[in-house]
Amino acid sequence: LPTSATADNLAYVMYTSGSTGTPKGVCVTHRNVVRLVKNTNYVDLGPDTVVPQLATISFDAATFELWAPLLNGGKVVLAPRDVALSPAAFTDFLRAQGITTMFLTTALFNETIRQVPDAFRTLDQVMFGGEAADPQWPRKALECGPPKRLLNVYGPTETTTFATWHVIDEIPDDATGIPIGMPIGNTTAYVLDDTLHPVPVGVAGELYIGGDGVSRGYLNAPDLTAERFIQDPFSDTPDARLYKTGDR
Repeated sequence: LPTSATADNLAYVMYTSGSTGTPKGVCVTHRNVVRLVKNTNYVDLGPDTVVPQLATISFDAATFELWAPLLNGGKVVLAPRDVALSPAAFTDFLRAQGITTMFLTTALFNETIRQVPDAFRTLDQVMFGGEAADPQWPRKALECGPPKRLLNVYGPTETTTFATWHVIDEIPDDATGIPIGMPIGNTTAYVLDDTLHPVPVGVAGELYIGGDGVSRGYLNAPDLTAERFIQDPFSDTPDARLYKTGDR
């Protein structure tokens, strides 16, 4: 159908407080959403993709759950809340619906694997994220019947759902965590010091994210937007910005 929408038009405003403070409205554009699910490298999406819609619509995981399948000719299956919260029923649901690809919060992933260690063995791609991962649960999944690809993903709402990805195919016995990996397609990530210079390997710094997933900023909060969304000194693209995550 004819449309006057452009890539830089607002797609939605999603409120988040992060870990502290009052709610902030993150202004996400069409370009930001398309960058998440089209011509990307962290996940394979196409007409055979079947994704369950588990997240509340006010959680940015819903952006992936809806638009990853729909913008690639696939299918969304709405998952009843009581099913998602029962690992045994959830496993039956995944297999009955032919689910191929999904994202879960780390907490839900852990609990599902704890109760049904091979819950995801029929899936092509399973992603989890939202907090630091305890290695014991992905290790158990690998041992008991993993999906074809198991990924740890990371990303603030301000950079449109996912910013980095790491494929988990083995976990060292002495591992204390799971890496967040490298940037997804059309995304950059830098660990910088207080003067915005890259830190050496092994030196702590703050994570900054750039690329087409960086949202427009915060609704009606120009000062906060200017503080957290800064000019990207590493890009030749006019008006390119980095998001200051606050994560070290």
